[in-house]
Amino acid sequence: MARSVLLLLALALSLCVLSAHAQYDAGKSRRRLSDAQQCRIQRLSASTPSRRIRSEGGVTELWNNNEDQFQCAGVAAMKNTIQPNGLSLPNYSPTPRLVYIERGRGLLGISVPGCQESYHSIRGQTREGGRGGEQQQQQTREDQHQKVHRIVQGQIVALPAGAAHWCYNDGNEDLVAVSVTDVNNVVNQLDQTPTSFYLAGGRARQEGGAAGGEEEYNAENIIRPFDARLMADALGVSEETVRRMQENDERGFIVLAKQEEMRMIKPEEEERYRRGSSRGDNNEGVSNGLEEAFCTMNVNHNIDNPRDADVYSRQAGRINSVNMHKLPILSYLEMSAEKGHLYQNSVYLPHWEMNSHSIVYVTRGSARIQVVGSNGKTVLDEEVRRGQIVVVPQYFASMVRASQNGFEWISFKTSALPMKSPIAGARSALKGMPIPVLVNSYRISNRQAQDVKYNREKHPYFVPGSGQQQQSAATASA
Repeated sequence: MARSVLLLLALALSLCVLSAHAQYDAGKSRRRLSDAQQCRIQRLSASTPSRRIRSEGGVTELWNNNEDQFQCAGVAAMKNTIQPNGLSLPNYSPTPRLVYIERGRGLLGISVPGCQESYHSIRGQTREGGRGGEQQQQQTREDQHQKVHRIVQGQIVALPAGAAHWCYNDGNEDLVAVSVTDVNNVVNQLDQTPTSFYLAGGRARQEGGAAGGEEEYNAENIIRPFDARLMADALGVSEETVRRMQENDERGFIVLAKQEEMRMIKPEEEERYRRGSSRGDNNEGVSNGLEEAFCTMNVNHNIDNPRDADVYSRQAGRINSVNMHKLPILSYLEMSAEKGHLYQNSVYLPHWEMNSHSIVYVTRGSARIQVVGSNGKTVLDEEVRRGQIVVVPQYFASMVRASQNGFEWISFKTSALPMKSPIAGARSALKGMPIPVLVNSYRISNRQAQDVKYNREKHPYFVPGSGQQQQSAATASA
């Protein structure tokens, strides 16, 4: 009897363990699968920002994340414009974010818990003194901090979930950054509303209102609500300092910094840092396992370098992609990006994404985009222009024809290693099928099937516009 009870207990324990493993595996993909049920899209449309949030040092534009296409992909889109000397205040997000630098240059800092502050800047402290109240140098002080990254136009920047980051525009023109946040990512255990937690700043002025059921952008300085005395003990500073940190700040979340106070170590300086390992650090810190993951990894990569193109056609255009192989940190974000250039009237052959959604932002020119769903109906057929976003859901087939002015775009992917399947062209679905299959599938002749299969076999993804084809043929005959 006792033996039977023990066997039953062992069996029950095994079932519990198996159930726990199954629930864990299901939990990893629960968010992505649950949102897949929302992808019964009848119509897609090119989307523009619905809200503007104006701060002292710049503007934040937000797309309506309640649109069906954003709900389907489980993402949110945003564009920040930071003025010269503008500082985007430190904040963190429960979800990973991928950023494209559309214009300008700046400095980016990411504070990852567990990483050493192994970069050192020399700061001069000043005091009033001397004749006429002139400022005199009093002393120098070494400032330890984590790595500061140089970001420039054409780069993709990865921002891990939960890591505090800031951005400063030290250039002479606006810094424009377009970003997509994967709110459906498994690391996000909150709801799917885009959220940022700010360590400084205050409520900014919102323009445009909340339309179509949008929630108001509600972010505040999370330091403010804490008890001043407790926070003073935590930081080891006076209550007066804490109260200053907690004051209402009407400047918003992008502020204008004093240039002379933003002197710090810069990546391009010849002797930009020195390591702190030789100093004998006495910091009491415990590794949280993130050092190897983030501390030494690059967070940015130039996605707009023609020499680094993954697909190139002299007559039609090119594609540059950045995935987990080129930027390893993307394997932790489970995101990637693609930058495309189509010359005038050229065609991006029909294809579908096999393991990701595509969030397409137009950076220059315009194009006609067609997207078709599984019901055989067109869900999008319109001209898209600069500044607009279109979401192409996973497995939906799409095709693009550039306008006379050409077409350039950046596409954010919800996979670290995206794969696509072209319908036509080299290494395509149709080219991989035997001719008899095509003959019987479409009720066409052998000759027609051969044309369908082989006429574009020299074109992997692009077909030149008619003007480029004629010019190329004339050049070849000459």
